[in-house]
Amino acid sequence: MRVLLTGIAGFIGSHLAERMVARGDDVVGIDNFDGFYDRRVKERNLAALRGKVELREGDILDAELMGQVFAGGRFDVVVHLAALAGVRPSLKSPARYQKVNVEGTTILADLAIRAGVPRMVFASSSSVYGDSTPVPFREDDRADVPVSPYGASKRAGELVLRAMHGVHGLAVSSLRFFTVYGPRQRPEMAVHAFTRAIERGETITLFGSGTSRDYTYIDDIVAGTLAAVDKRDETFGIYNLGNSHAVALPELVGAIARALGREAKTVAGPQQPGDVQQTFASLERAERDLGYRPTVRIEDGVARFVEWYRAQPQDG
Repeated sequence: MRVLLTGIAGFIGSHLAERMVARGDDVVGIDNFDGFYDRRVKERNLAALRGKVELREGDILDAELMGQVFAGGRFDVVVHLAALAGVRPSLKSPARYQKVNVEGTTILADLAIRAGVPRMVFASSSSVYGDSTPVPFREDDRADVPVSPYGASKRAGELVLRAMHGVHGLAVSSLRFFTVYGPRQRPEMAVHAFTRAIERGETITLFGSGTSRDYTYIDDIVAGTLAAVDKRDETFGIYNLGNSHAVALPELVGAIARALGREAKTVAGPQQPGDVQQTFASLERAERDLGYRPTVRIEDGVARFVEWYRAQPQDG
């Protein structure tokens, strides 16, 4: 299978690319190495992929460049992971988030249709559900009251692709990822940031200590994404990829501290703008259509992350 993978140098993208290469897929990867975090982190993510994939450095907003990529040979599927990520940063740069996440998705889908690509897999987010959707979150919930520009941009991307499917027949699987963690997780995300702070003996501020998240290990996310890549139909589908187990913030910190063999120092802080109180995925549809069944418990996933973290250079 020939695959175009955007965001290949990121946390999820690099793991997914390795699995694709291992099973014999021909992968062309795009990444613009955005300065959201240190480029060296992304370069390390790509270490095992060098010489095994075709890597193009560039921006999905560059329609000319992306046109050249599509002109290089027909793809069987486009897997679109590239995006500006993060709820809180989106509050400071809402226009940029809409441009990259919505316009970039639109450019990519349009080029895919013109090039005759039959399928697209889109990385959406549990953030689309906002803070008013009852738990567990189900894919047929309205999801029309996001509480951050990031969540709004992902929902808008879904709607653009729904329109492209309706007008042009592009088959789409939109995957709503729930708080993905594991080796190579972005440095500012909770599991990574808390691990770093506890290891250094620093005090952690627990913003919204009553919040809980459906933390999902990277291997489960990759398995679900590959199932969507391999799906053979002409439909538009939205799928939750989570763990279907909400973990409270103090519970997460405790699991990390135990894995590190250290004591966690914490202070309480207020819930932050853009954050939701709880995420919790219903997985019935993903199990039915994709055979998706997460297998990694939070304790095991955190232990694997800690083992990886301790093997990294200090800047990682």
